[in-house]
Amino acid sequence: MPTRLFHISDVHFGVEDRAALDAVAAAVAAERPDAVVCTGDLTQRAKHSEYAAAQAWFASLGVPVVLEPGNHDMPYYNPWERFTDPFRRFEGLRAAVSGGFESPDVVLVPLRTTVRAQTRIPWSDGVVKPAALRATLAALHALKGDPRTIIVMAHHPLLGPEGGRRNPTIGGDAAFAALAAAGAHAVISGHVHVPFDERRASGGQAMRTIGTGTLSTRLRHEAPASWRVIDCAPGGMIDTHLRLAGSSPASVI
Repeated sequence: MPTRLFHISDVHFGVEDRAALDAVAAAVAAERPDAVVCTGDLTQRAKHSEYAAAQAWFASLGVPVVLEPGNHDMPYYNPWERFTDPFRRFEGLRAAVSGGFESPDVVLVPLRTTVRAQTRIPWSDGVVKPAALRATLAALHALKGDPRTIIVMAHHPLLGPEGGRRNPTIGGDAAFAALAAAGAHAVISGHVHVPFDERRASGGQAMRTIGTGTLSTRLRHEAPASWRVIDCAPGGMIDTHLRLAGSSPASVI
């Protein structure tokens, strides 16, 4: 059996869609995926109460949890903490609910695209800093020759919409090409609240880019609440399908 991941993102505890969360939890209980992977924006304003709600929900799932922070997961009402220790609350949540994940089929490698501040507006868009890219490339280099499927996790899509005039993620095009050249088979992300599954190219390198929707009430472009099922086998074999959380049982696309 391939390794099955439930890919969720943009839960935004504080404005979460409780029915959508219940649908995911019911699917986890029924199917027991190998892990639940969340690519950021676990909270709306990074309040302690929102992190407590996130911790309770993730802990209740009873399966391995893999988390990456999003731009909403840094303190909003505490500027001092945002600038001095922006991921302290997130790391506390990760330490509480993420006990590690190992699979013979797939390995997950993080790429941090969230920064505490930017020289542009909005601060919500992604930035791939050189140090973050170096850390991810070092992890990929250590996996050279590994037969497993390699998936990079980021909050922000590394490429903008196909045909768009600009990429909102600074450094995303170069990062995409570097990751593909280093052996990554796919990058998964959230942020835009709109699901997609495409094979894209940048800098002469091609790779699959996969995004899932939101589990919050912050819907965009009429895309309903959703999450994605990702089945992985060695050698870059990835099969995905989207599940809409607005019906019971969740409908499949």
